[in-house]
Amino acid sequence: MSRAAKTECNMLKAQTIGPSTSAYRYPCFPQNYSSLESSRKGTNLHGVSPIIMETTATTIFSKTASIVGSLHSNDFYVLTVIMILSTVGINLERKTTFGKALSAPLVTMGMALITANVGVVPFNSPIYTFINANLVALAVPLLLFDSNLRTLVNDTGTLLLCFIVGAISTIIGTVLTFPLLPLRSLGGNGWKIASALAARHIGGAINFVAVSETLGITGSAVSAAIAADNVVVALYFAMLFYLAVPGDGEEDAKLDEPKEQVQLKTPIDPEDISVDGVGITLPSLSTSMAAASCLVALGKIATAAFCRTGMSSLPLISMFTVIGATIFPTFFSELKITGTTIGVIFMQMFFAASGAAGSIKLVIQQAPSLFLFSGLQVLIHFASLIGIGRLLLGLKTKELYLASNACVGGPTTAAAMAQAKEWDRLVLPALMVGILGYATATPIALVLGQVLQKLPVVVGR
Repeated sequence: MSRAAKTECNMLKAQTIGPSTSAYRYPCFPQNYSSLESSRKGTNLHGVSPIIMETTATTIFSKTASIVGSLHSNDFYVLTVIMILSTVGINLERKTTFGKALSAPLVTMGMALITANVGVVPFNSPIYTFINANLVALAVPLLLFDSNLRTLVNDTGTLLLCFIVGAISTIIGTVLTFPLLPLRSLGGNGWKIASALAARHIGGAINFVAVSETLGITGSAVSAAIAADNVVVALYFAMLFYLAVPGDGEEDAKLDEPKEQVQLKTPIDPEDISVDGVGITLPSLSTSMAAASCLVALGKIATAAFCRTGMSSLPLISMFTVIGATIFPTFFSELKITGTTIGVIFMQMFFAASGAAGSIKLVIQQAPSLFLFSGLQVLIHFASLIGIGRLLLGLKTKELYLASNACVGGPTTAAAMAQAKEWDRLVLPALMVGILGYATATPIALVLGQVLQKLPVVVGR
């Protein structure tokens, strides 16, 4: 080192507190070159050691995991997320074209599926168990308060026979489709999902949920089935609307009724979330919940007393509700708006819980086979409907189309089709046969499930 450099270093050294500090801050001392370089080899551009960075990252990850874990174990946190997802799904269906196209259940399940898979909520929670075991049980009677069989049978006319043909066609479609597409990708849930889809194509989402809960179908399978079936149903509706001819025609002119009569005693579709809560009061809320609780308790007691161990109480709860609505129509009809409102909220919570319990990977893997199954099932349903209803029994084509819509879609879509095609006298019967589907689809599908288990499999897909 030159004399001038040594002089400069000594001057700098004199300005520092100690030799060690001077050596670090002013690396002009030859004896500190090696130690300085060795320390610098383990640092990044900001002078931070990778070991320190790794330790810091581990600490942050551990703290984050601890916070997330504490949130996942907090029941009210999970319940809050489920309620928010349910509310957002309802509002998207009511206020956006996108939500209407997908439906509130599918939107809610999709959001819950994503939310769980990014770690916002857990895949398993006591809240999900509570919803499935208790809120679904309460939702079933709440949504069936308007199921007066006497009125449904008396006021539907020939559309009732068409609906029966449609229900039989769904059974035929399921029995013929399952051996060809036994849904092997779902494991032991194959025949269960087939039964639930049959319930969906006779009644509606209420029956799909009831059958799913009764048979113990897992969350991913439920999410995939609803997603795939919604696509099939949308395509099927498009076909029905294309085939249906507007107007009643001359053959029905004498049967037309004044529109004022069509509006009388209009039932409420339990799956129509657009119904405003007119007439909801504190007494109606408390009475509806009390009546639903009584029906659930009665169903659970009867199931424990007369059915095999482990059987779901939902079928008997549904049966007791329909019997009650038929015997005491005035009492239950006054509660139908309140019951529908509360029941829809509980059902939305079920869809959110089912989505949160599912895996995106499993849904993607299972959806294609479910789409094929549902599509073939509906196609055979339509072929059987026309073959039996039109060719064999000579029923009117438009009524067969409407009954098929009520089976596959439900009361709201059937009534909407009747209005769109100007079949005014069929609007009310369409609503009624759709509600009849709600009242009967669950036991039909459960019996059908026992048959599916015994069918020989043709294709091992």
